[in-house]
Amino acid sequence: MKLRDILLIVLIAVSASAWGQQIALLKYRGGGDWYANPTSLKNLVAFCNSNLGTQISTQIATVEVGSADIYQYPFVHMTGHGNVVFSPEEAQNLRNYLISGGFLHIDDNYGLDAFVRTQMKLVFPELEFVELPYSHPIYHQKFPFPNGLPKIHDHDFKPPQGFGLIWEGRLVCFYTYECDLGDGWEDYEVHKDSEATRTKALKMGANIIQYVFTQ
Repeated sequence: MKLRDILLIVLIAVSASAWGQQIALLKYRGGGDWYANPTSLKNLVAFCNSNLGTQISTQIATVEVGSADIYQYPFVHMTGHGNVVFSPEEAQNLRNYLISGGFLHIDDNYGLDAFVRTQMKLVFPELEFVELPYSHPIYHQKFPFPNGLPKIHDHDFKPPQGFGLIWEGRLVCFYTYECDLGDGWEDYEVHKDSEATRTKALKMGANIIQYVFTQ
């Protein structure tokens, strides 16, 4: 293993173990609205800090796919409705980040699926998204979800599914599809979801955060 890779692993491991950390929103090219759900992550962080005892910064960072700054964040969130484009250099940077200990949560805000699957294939050409079983630990952190992801918004009336990319036995990317967790994390005024629906979304989001920071 190269010295650079060792340093990256140490950096991310120390950041995650500190429990007081900042998470980031992924900015990508292609014209898709990477900035969708602007209130979602701050609300998720506040919920985690209140219910999990985390001390995550309520200031949400924005990081570009190809930036070296991505290694500062143990958890990066990606969302949107439209096109996604990774250059070869960006795909390699994201790959290095993920295999060095980072984690990517992709939340399809409806319309992202066809684009993100193609681009993540550039990142991990040897891997396929696999649907995680309901027994996976990500569904059984502080808040049990024995039937997998909650359904937050109906668009295509399909069941929600959680897919993963698994690198050498470690889940490095969790893709929530037909679920719309991020909408459920938004301020009430945005979608006017019921308190029960928003709470389900926040609890599942908290499970993802707890899984990432403690795995």
